[in-house]
Amino acid sequence: MFKRALQEYVKQCDLEGMLHCMLSLGDTYRMTGDFVLAAKNYSQAIDLAKRHREPIWIADARVGLGLSLRALGRWKEALKLIRESVRTYRRTDDLEGLAFSLWAEAGALRIQGEIAESIKTFRKSFTIFKELKNDQGIGYCLCGLGGTHRVAGLISDSHKYYNEANTLFSRIKDRFGRAYSYCGIGNAYRMMKDYKRSLANFPKAVDLYQKIGDRVSYAYTLWSLGTTYKMMGNFQKAHDNFTKANMLFKRTKDPRGIIYCSLGFGEIDFLEGRKANAMKRLRMAFHAAVKHSLTIEKCHAATLLSHMNKNKPASPPFTKGGQGGFAEKTDNKCYNRLGLKLKFQGLPFNIP
Repeated sequence: MFKRALQEYVKQCDLEGMLHCMLSLGDTYRMTGDFVLAAKNYSQAIDLAKRHREPIWIADARVGLGLSLRALGRWKEALKLIRESVRTYRRTDDLEGLAFSLWAEAGALRIQGEIAESIKTFRKSFTIFKELKNDQGIGYCLCGLGGTHRVAGLISDSHKYYNEANTLFSRIKDRFGRAYSYCGIGNAYRMMKDYKRSLANFPKAVDLYQKIGDRVSYAYTLWSLGTTYKMMGNFQKAHDNFTKANMLFKRTKDPRGIIYCSLGFGEIDFLEGRKANAMKRLRMAFHAAVKHSLTIEKCHAATLLSHMNKNKPASPPFTKGGQGGFAEKTDNKCYNRLGLKLKFQGLPFNIP
């Protein structure tokens, strides 16, 4: 539909119509996980807007391109583009654009590993969306705050933010927002080790993401399910979910998602007595995290490698509902340096 409309606008030389179609195509591809095509459409929109010297159009397309590059692991380029848009929206007093671009910047900062700065930026965006009485924007900021607080190790705060978001999204009937918040609530319960409630929320997210056609968020929900089963000692179900998630991450070219699956596979290998396989997977995850400058993921991989270097798989490898039973303590120093309140002591790790 957008492609046909774009062709008609090109014939009519309707620049504004062309630009809106390019942005809409970019948004659609991004929401369904085709980040390469999304980036292509946003880049074309930037070129068109530059030729006609439309700063707000340029800013809108830059944010979209930044979000697409962020998903492809290119967060440095993403931050640069998004911050250029932040400056434009500030200069032109475009509050809605400013709130959205700050939300996008906060997400990029989270991936960079700047969790405290990410939380501050989400709060700035939240404040503006509240002034604008934009419920959708408020809800996505609440989800962003829920995710960053979970990574920071502040689980009760994470649970609170996701629940507030879910109430809001249910009221305004936002399907994607409901799915996002259900997944977040499930992860908060997982971090609290309330696996029964965790597993009650993830299927709600899965059902909605499948209806929407969002492969990326669905993949992260599958990873969350896999991690929950891993914590419960059900390694077969954990492995199955990691495998499905990994396939989707590869299709969408999401290096961060692939790293998380590698960490999960590595833990299962170790816990089932395949230390050589585990170390190979974790080294690959570590090098991929270094390549993409993913600080938190690098810390997860380094901590797991350190733990496995000091310990042998338990015999039997893992008892259902247990926590590994290793004598050695885990080196958590890199989390302390990042300002995260994460304290892993025995396998499996409940990675946030």
